Amino acid sequence: MLALLLIPMLVTGALDGHQPDYYKPYAPISFDKETYSWTDKVHITIVSPAWNSNEYGIDTIGDDSQFPIKISTSSHNLSQYKLVETSANSGIFSGEVTLTGFSHDVDGDGKTDTNPRTGGSGPNGGFLETKRDDGLTLSFEFAEGVVLTKSAHISWNVGQIEFSKTNYLTDEQVIVKVIDPDMNLNPDAVDNIKIDASSDSDVAGVNVVATETSDDSGIFEATLRLSQNEQSNANRLHAKSGDTIIAKYKDMTLPAPYSIDDEQDISTNASVGTFTEHSLLIDKIYLSDSLGKQIQQPHLNQKLQIITPIQNTELNPQNFINIIQITSDSGSVVSISWITGTLDKSQKFEISQSWLPKQKGQYTIEAFVWKSFDDPRPLSKKQIQQIIVQ
Repeated sequence: MLALLLIPMLVTGALDGHQPDYYKPYAPISFDKETYSWTDKVHITIVSPAWNSNEYGIDTIGDDSQFPIKISTSSHNLSQYKLVETSANSGIFSGEVTLTGFSHDVDGDGKTDTNPRTGGSGPNGGFLETKRDDGLTLSFEFAEGVVLTKSAHISWNVGQIEFSKTNYLTDEQVIVKVIDPDMNLNPDAVDNIKIDASSDSDVAGVNVVATETSDDSGIFEATLRLSQNEQSNANRLHAKSGDTIIAKYKDMTLPAPYSIDDEQDISTNASVGTFTEHSLLIDKIYLSDSLGKQIQQPHLNQKLQIITPIQNTELNPQNFINIIQITSDSGSVVSISWITGTLDKSQKFEISQSWLPKQKGQYTIEAFVWKSFDDPRPLSKKQIQQIIVQ
């Protein structure tokens, strides 16, 4: 007859007669962040093999008066907070505490948007009130008279807002992103914030809802659709080619040295137009002297002007950066310079950049026209000119 041996998995606490090694207080404490916002969820881990009293069971620590875990801010605390071993015989204990902030109106509607409270015994479901500029401290009495601690900062943040692109076509979908951990008011659910969007053609614009990308991300996104012919409504924004569109978010949770009641508009902008790959034209580049007289044969130590004739083929103003790169016959870059500017619709212009050759030889001059350094899309085909300096 076959006998089956069952080994029960027991959950055991600190008061089971087990005592850790008083002389080896090894129990590193870690948080998942160094700095938290006022309503973050705090994930706690304590590695303490000495408190792994039952190799077949799930142990707990911190939930008794003799060897307690205390989690506190400057004015509130949780005492005898229990952490639970992650698995049998691991010696790793974990738990969570949710920070609940203080009473504050974060969107200007005159109503408090937080639910400050303190309570809970762990390992999850604990709540702890905080101030704007605060500290979080966990203390663990590892053995009699041996207390180990870990601290983190609590503070507000300045929000950020950005469009997904710097230039949109008319009738294109627009994504606006706001990054503000302070508005992650409920780390167990998706939060929402409001964004104002407007254009040159509709300065009143629309108010849209941005939704958190996940329960605890603090990143919010809203989607707009641009329309040249339809009026703004809901998530549709009236904007014509050549307009600048603006997205604005009111940040009412600003860090020191701002006061708690201060607020600030955080904004970003993008352009709307029928952007094409080569919206600017460059004629053949040439050399001239300081008086504008064209030079066919440049000489050593002669101050030269590199002229780039450029034309905007669009019906809208176009920002650009003109880059001149000069390389020797060995391929080494001997000079690089650039000029930024704006061309009005259909405008022609000659851009001049100076160069003083220091050695004789053959050189290659390359002219690039980009949208910007941040957005290096080519607005024209590259122009190349080879010269010999005597």
